[in-house]
Amino acid sequence: MSMILALLTGITISIMISVNGHLTAYAGPYLSAVFIHIVGTAFASLLCIWKKQPVLRNHGVPGWTYLGGVIGVLTTLFNNFAFSRISMTSIVALGLLGQSLTSALIDSLGLLGMKKHRLQKSAFIGIAISCTGVAVMLDASIADQAAAVLVSVGAGICVVLSRTVNARLSDKAGAFAGSFYNHLAGLPCCLALWLLFPDTPGRLLAKPAPWIFCGGMFGVMVVFLYNITVPRISAFRLTLLAFLGQMFTGITLDLLSRQELSKGMLWGSVLCALGFLASILMELPSKQNQAKKAVPVNHTDTSGS
Repeated sequence: MSMILALLTGITISIMISVNGHLTAYAGPYLSAVFIHIVGTAFASLLCIWKKQPVLRNHGVPGWTYLGGVIGVLTTLFNNFAFSRISMTSIVALGLLGQSLTSALIDSLGLLGMKKHRLQKSAFIGIAISCTGVAVMLDASIADQAAAVLVSVGAGICVVLSRTVNARLSDKAGAFAGSFYNHLAGLPCCLALWLLFPDTPGRLLAKPAPWIFCGGMFGVMVVFLYNITVPRISAFRLTLLAFLGQMFTGITLDLLSRQELSKGMLWGSVLCALGFLASILMELPSKQNQAKKAVPVNHTDTSGS
């Protein structure tokens, strides 16, 4: 079930990115982020009321667990910096690399209060195949853009840190309340960015379709799904599953909109899927052995009494 939810997270991310992309084209990157966080905060508030999850109380967690939304804004900043300097395919690939390395580190060391997941040999094989997939996605645009490359990797790191911090908070506050704090913490950061770097005026004159303002709702659901899956599945496996759901949904959306597909993105995604499948298949024998050892042995009484 957790793996299905992880895939669903990736699917939701792709839909969210598509919706937010239309909003960004309409309002600009920083004002659109303000809209997204306002809608997300309001939507999460309604869900908290519906589920009776109080938010204005002390949840008994460290103060830094409320900062997941601030880290999420850094992801947006990093991606915006890299967007005009390297290709979108390279941004996605380098982001996946940052996510994979950070996830593996959190799993092996149990950082940020997460449960330790000892990396098996199969995981290293999966990582190697997935890194090959990342390499396939990269193109010549990264050759002389070292800063954009580092920033794109940093964006992937921030994705994992943000979802992990949010999960720590949601463990005490509830999944919907965690999503509320995520968007509430990010809102003043987005407002500050918009005031410092105002978007080009005049875009708001056209009448937009109402659905382009729904990205914040999808964002709430993404954080909610992460809050459920982060404690239940290893960080590395969650990263790959969410990525696969995201990429193949993105490819489907591109086909539906008749956009040209990137061959690097397509084959890179296939390699990442194969890497994940290989690690799963190689882990099955050890899990079956563990299950057999866990079954209690019934000793038959042969004394005749």
